Amino acid sequence: MNIYLPIAELSVNILLILSLGGAVGFLSGMLGLGGGFLMTPLLMFIGIPPNVAVATSANQIVAASVSGALSHWRQGLVDIKMGMYLLLGGLFGSITGIWIFQLLTSAGQIETFLAIVYFILLFSIGTLMLIESSQVIRDRIRKKTVKRKMHYHNWAHRLPFKVRFYSSNLYISVIPPIIIGYFIGILSATMGIGGSFILIPAMIYFLGMPTSKVIGTSLFQIIFITALVTLLHATSTFAVDAMLAFILILSSVVGAQLGVLFTNKFRGEELRALLAIVVLAVAIKIGTDLLIQPADVFSISVLKELY
Repeated sequence: MNIYLPIAELSVNILLILSLGGAVGFLSGMLGLGGGFLMTPLLMFIGIPPNVAVATSANQIVAASVSGALSHWRQGLVDIKMGMYLLLGGLFGSITGIWIFQLLTSAGQIETFLAIVYFILLFSIGTLMLIESSQVIRDRIRKKTVKRKMHYHNWAHRLPFKVRFYSSNLYISVIPPIIIGYFIGILSATMGIGGSFILIPAMIYFLGMPTSKVIGTSLFQIIFITALVTLLHATSTFAVDAMLAFILILSSVVGAQLGVLFTNKFRGEELRALLAIVVLAVAIKIGTDLLIQPADVFSISVLKELY
């Protein structure tokens, strides 16, 4: 059964959209992801225009993140104070990101930009996470006890404006969380993602937060950033497809709740390995599409003739 999307200006199979939303929502709840890093390229794979995919994915992430964050908050696994500092940087980053997105769109380079940046980020993050999680799983199988010091002090911890985060048992400068939030805000606005695949490793390895608090805090911050990004896109780029967003929200909320139920059924390294495999699969697909010659090569010569 097909449904017409007015902003995207095409018809799509509603069951396909529901399946995509449910699957991404499931991963969101289980792994602490906003899901945009998967949803945006997946929508582009089925023919949704890049600008609509980015703007509408941000809308879907809000719903999936709210659903997942509430479940983690009930379990006391959200550091609200840390989330607020991340959010502060993210607000300014999202405004900067919208400006960059408009420049790229007006130059006609948004699709190429998204494909290249997605491939670089996803392939790099996926490879690093797969190597790290594989080593942990291998050591566990060999029954080796490996002490991995996650909470360590680096130059970022010696910066001024230190604040105590009681929930995460940290005493660090607020500058690193604000900078991280700013970068995530830019990514959210330009790529339609929540940025969790970067935010989560940064919170664990850079800020030294306990893994148990990272997922819920990540989802908390993503809620407000993606809500702002959706509003900015709706009022400046006019690329939010309400019909597509509604279908994705409906399915992703259900998927996120199911995903939360599976969170405690797997070890942390197993979840990281699963995420790494998914990230690499999407990266390989994007990289393959970049190398394949487009079917409509004749359109390039037409543009040259016109100009």
